[in-house]
Amino acid sequence: MRRRLINSTLAVVLVVIAVFGVSLVIVETRTIQAGAQESVASEAVRLVGIVESRLGSGEKITPDILSEQITAKRYAQIKVPGKEPIEIGKRPTGDVIQSQVRGDRGESVTVKASRSMVSAEIGRTLLVILAVALLAIIAAVILAVRQGRRLTAPLTDLAETAERLGSGDPRPRHRRYGVQELDRVADVLDASAERIARMLTAERRLAADASHQLRTPLTALSMRLEEITLTDDPDTVKEEATIALAQVERLTDVVQRLLTNSRDPRSGSAVAFDLDEVVKQQIEEWRPAYRSAGRAIVRSGKKGLRAVGTPGAVAQVLATLIENSLMHGDGTVALRTRVTGNQAVVEVTDAGPGVPPDLGSRVFERTVSGRNSTGLGLAVARDLAEADGGRLELLQQHPPIFALFLAREADSVDE
Repeated sequence: MRRRLINSTLAVVLVVIAVFGVSLVIVETRTIQAGAQESVASEAVRLVGIVESRLGSGEKITPDILSEQITAKRYAQIKVPGKEPIEIGKRPTGDVIQSQVRGDRGESVTVKASRSMVSAEIGRTLLVILAVALLAIIAAVILAVRQGRRLTAPLTDLAETAERLGSGDPRPRHRRYGVQELDRVADVLDASAERIARMLTAERRLAADASHQLRTPLTALSMRLEEITLTDDPDTVKEEATIALAQVERLTDVVQRLLTNSRDPRSGSAVAFDLDEVVKQQIEEWRPAYRSAGRAIVRSGKKGLRAVGTPGAVAQVLATLIENSLMHGDGTVALRTRVTGNQAVVEVTDAGPGVPPDLGSRVFERTVSGRNSTGLGLAVARDLAEADGGRLELLQQHPPIFALFLAREADSVDE
C-alpha cells in the first residue's frame, strides 16, 4: 500500500509538472525573446536620440562617447550622411537579434545582439524551472512516504490486533490513530474484543459454577445410593430410592438453572412455593451426612411461610449454606425461619469459628475463601438468590449466621 501511495502521488505531481512546467517554459521562452528584442530596439532608439542631439549642437560623434550608451557585448553601427560609419563593439556572428532606427537628419542606428545570449538566459530559466520541479518531486515523495507510514502503520497495528483477537487474547488495546475511518475500525475491534472477553468469562464462570454446584446434589445422591447398598430392608430401599429420584430431579433443576443463568443471570422463574417443604427437604437430605459426622441438623422458627422464588434455586442456596456448615463449621446446624416486613427469612447458623474478621462481607466474592476452598459456593448462592429478587447476607461472623431473604406471597403478607 505504501508503494502504491508513493507511486500515485508521484504520478499526480509529474502530471502537474508536465502540464504547468511545459506551459511555463513556453511562456518564459517567449518572454525572454520578446524582452531581448525590446531591449535591442530601445537601445537603437536611445542611440539615435543621442546622435541627433549631438548633430544639432555641433558636437563630435565618437565611438568612445557612444560606447558608454550601449550594453556590453552588443554591437552598434551608426551611419551619418557624409561621414564614415561608426562601429561600437564586436560584430556578432551567427543568428542575431537586431533593430534599425533612422533619425530625422538621415542618420541610422543598427543595434545587434547574438541570439546565443538569449538562449543562455532561456537555459538558465529552464534550469531554475527544473530545480523547482525536482524540489516539488522530492517534497511529494517525502510527503507520500510520511502519509504512507501514517496509514500503513495503523493498518499493520489493526491487523496485529485482529490476529491477537483470533488467537484467543481478547484484551482491547484502545488505540486511536487520528484517522476517522481507521478509528472506526479500531472501535469495532475493541467492542468485539470486549464481547469475546465477556463470552469467555461467562463460559469459564459456567464451568466453575457447574463443577461446584453439581458436586452437592451428586454427593447427596451418592449417599442415598450407599444407604441402599447397605440395607436389605425393602421398605428402606424404596424410601431411599424415592429420595434418590428426588435428588435426580433436583440435579436436573440445578443444570437447567445454571444454563439459564449463563444466558442471563437476571432471568428468574419465580413462583409462590411452600418454604417449609424446601427446608424440610434439605434437612432430610443432609441428615445422613451430619449423622455420619456425629453432628445434628435441626430447624425452628415460624412455619407455614410461603415465599416467592424458584424452589430449586432456594434449595440450592440452602444446600450451599448447609454444606459450608458441615465442612467448615462445628456443632449443631440450625435452620430458623422468620418474617421481617414483607419478607421471609431463612437463617443458617452453627457453633463453629465463623467467618474470619478480615473477610467479612467479602466472603461472597468469587475466589475469596478462608478455609482453602474454591470460594465459589457463596458467590454462586448469592447470584441464585438475587436472580429471583432475593438476597443472601452474612448477619453475624461469630457464630456465623447466614440469612436468605425472600419475598413473601402477597396473600400471605395480607394475612
